[in-house]
Amino acid sequence: MILLLGPVGLTGCTTVRLVQQVQAPEVYRTASVEQLEKEVSERDAALKTLKASVVITASVGGGKTGKVTDEPSFKGYVYVQKPNDLRVLLQLPVFGSRAMDMASNGDTFTLMRTSTHGDIWIQGSNTVTTPSKNGLENLRPPVFFDSLLVPGVKPEEEYVALNESTRVIQTQIKNHPAIAEPDYDLIHIIRVTMLPIEQDIYDEAGQMVTVAKYDKYQDFNGQKFPTVINISRPIDQYSLNIEVTKLELNETLDPDQFVLEIPEGVTVQKLP
Repeated sequence: MILLLGPVGLTGCTTVRLVQQVQAPEVYRTASVEQLEKEVSERDAALKTLKASVVITASVGGGKTGKVTDEPSFKGYVYVQKPNDLRVLLQLPVFGSRAMDMASNGDTFTLMRTSTHGDIWIQGSNTVTTPSKNGLENLRPPVFFDSLLVPGVKPEEEYVALNESTRVIQTQIKNHPAIAEPDYDLIHIIRVTMLPIEQDIYDEAGQMVTVAKYDKYQDFNGQKFPTVINISRPIDQYSLNIEVTKLELNETLDPDQFVLEIPEGVTVQKLP
């Protein structure tokens, strides 16, 4: 058999393909669970406000429908102020007028979006009570807020396990069920920089509702922040890709920036 196979290799049947060379990092950081907890909490505590120029692209669909549709990209702005304030403003590509404007105080939100029939105004709770079959209609401010910020470990929480092979940190709330609302159950850490690259968020029923992935960290005033954030909603079957083109951290933001005034005389759709 060896004699038969030998000549085959000499007649040109072997092919060579070029692939990108991969070089392992020279140094891997090693840290205890307590040190990782401390670093994540310190990064969270150091961030008070966020003002970002962004490009957001939505994709709708997945395994349930058997197809994925990429929507047009929109430029816009995202404002965050702890503990709960959020504003997301997206602009129409050509004219620069508002395509969508959403403001939230943490409990409720006000939303304006354009349509071929004029502006549509919506107000409601940040919690979805009656899910829509159209996943994007279930979009609420916490999807942005929770994905943009990786929360630190609260006093009532503790790390209970560290899996070195998958670099997964698991948290569990003391004296409570393992799943909270929302429960930041998994945080993946890059061992070279110890920066989060993925956050998986579960609801009170234990379902994974959001997967946020972070890439291309840059330094902004001494703080590392990802400039590419991909938010996936597996149940709602949509995803948002956020590219940060400009970022200001911990600048003073005017309270009015988180207020979206509704014009007099317009019809407002109320959501429970």
